[in-house]
Amino acid sequence: FQRMAAPTDFYYSNKYEDDEYEYRHVHAPKDVAKLIPKNRLMSETEWRSLGIQQSPGWVHYMIHPPERHVLLFRRPLPKKPEMATAAAAVGKGKV
Repeated sequence: FQRMAAPTDFYYSNKYEDDEYEYRHVHAPKDVAKLIPKNRLMSETEWRSLGIQQSPGWVHYMIHPPERHVLLFRRPLPKKPEMATAAAAVGKGKV
């Protein structure tokens, strides 16, 4: 019998962002870390099956070999409304 890791067994970082993406990392407990594929990224179905819980849209986007128990996720930032973007471009003299 293999126990499914509880959501509280994982450490979820605060979210941080750049101009395109919102990021977060998740530390998996040791018993789960050994189930993480070594040479490929996981689909949402796979990481959810390990017990990771987060809102839809997050993508496992990078493997950090020295710390395979740390899973790196990102999701696109919401698009800014076109009018705000156009107004900003006008304000910067780009139009």
